[in-house]
Amino acid sequence: MALFTLSDTHLSLTTGKPMDIFGARWRGHDRKIETEWNRLVKAEDTVVVGGDVSWGISLEEAREDLFFLDRLPGKKILLKGNHDYWWSTQKKVTDFFAANGIGSLFLLQNNSYLCEGMALCGTRGWYSDASNAPEESDYRKIVAREAARLKLSLDSVSDHVPEKLVFMHFPPLFENYICRPLIDLLHEYRVTRCYFGHIHGVYALPPVTLFEGIAFHLVSADYLNFIPLPISPTPDR
Repeated sequence: MALFTLSDTHLSLTTGKPMDIFGARWRGHDRKIETEWNRLVKAEDTVVVGGDVSWGISLEEAREDLFFLDRLPGKKILLKGNHDYWWSTQKKVTDFFAANGIGSLFLLQNNSYLCEGMALCGTRGWYSDASNAPEESDYRKIVAREAARLKLSLDSVSDHVPEKLVFMHFPPLFENYICRPLIDLLHEYRVTRCYFGHIHGVYALPPVTLFEGIAFHLVSADYLNFIPLPISPTPDR
């Protein structure tokens, strides 16, 4: 079994929202994802999809995008992104999966999963500062809620698991921004690897940023050229 991650698939099979308006790299990106995924991922593998899964604004509208992911090899663990308006309560989503025969998609929210001796934990996170967050949002309140959700996820892991990996949609660290409540939790739980998406069109960034002993990996689909990133059980820096 192997572990991969790929964030920001931005599927829109029925919503008619082409991503190539954000650059030529996005042209036919769903076909690129399908090709690269089928090339690398086997049925016994796991892929963490780090948010912004579908442009659908409801479960019904996201159905074909979810079917698309379900048909791909492996177990897929989904994180919520800022554009995942289809994401309802965990019960409604899991009931929808069951009713539609979607058997390979699972949600990462207030929980964790085990893979290859590693615990897969995470939360959505939030914008880098209040100035670019939605006007109606309470920035501090939402960051505190995301920290609480990350703690629930980390607390769900047995002490016997050798390593906890954290996945977020928003970067907890980016350029001059540091989300201290989330970074402090990573330190508290001895997390040394964190994977995030959300950032698009900035291809000169390094794939890994080391900060306070933690390796932060950018895994947005366009940054990775739509190729799922393998994650080794042994940190490779």
